Amino acid sequence: MLTPVEQRVSAVIEPENQMTANPAEDEQSSPDTWDNLKAEVQNCTLCGLCSTRTQTVFGAGNQHADWLIIGEAPGEQEDQQGLPFVGVAGQLLTEMLRAIGLSREQVFMANILKCRPPNNRDPHVDEIKHCKDYLLRQQQLIKPKIILAVGRIAAHALLATNEPLASLRGKVHSFNNTPVVVVYHPAYLLRSLPEKRKAWQDLQFAKHTVITMEQE
Repeated sequence: MLTPVEQRVSAVIEPENQMTANPAEDEQSSPDTWDNLKAEVQNCTLCGLCSTRTQTVFGAGNQHADWLIIGEAPGEQEDQQGLPFVGVAGQLLTEMLRAIGLSREQVFMANILKCRPPNNRDPHVDEIKHCKDYLLRQQQLIKPKIILAVGRIAAHALLATNEPLASLRGKVHSFNNTPVVVVYHPAYLLRSLPEKRKAWQDLQFAKHTVITMEQE
């Protein structure tokens, strides 16, 4: 039986609501730009989080990155600074990436949600729905070689699944024709230090996936 949180996530990732692009809409619209997208996000009032946020957290990093890092939602520090993954968990993620030869400046970091949910609660169905287009457009602008889905909620939203995160590890998934590798959220690793070994394995697997693609 699904937990209430998994039921909410399941509702938003049913086939008709999956995060997939609409080619017809793309053909009819003018070319997207980073400036236009960022302005839309900053002024977004599509859900109730606009009334509780300090500011939006658009994402940050290399706009032509090979690696797109996607978490679930901004936390307190991210909400205050307007940057993703800057809290304690974010610092751990930065160190994890550095261990495989990647700096924050080489990747692009974003979240499923662009606003912090109150008290860091899990994202609601409508919030994920309203934010999904922003993330899709970021992915289309970046054209990354790989996406790192950080944590259970990000993985479930991207992959349209409710499988346990443990069963999603060690596999190459796909999101809009881009390979996806799932990793534990650094906040979880801070609470479960023995799992850091698995996180290292996941990052090595992701790096190997990119190297293999480049050699093909």
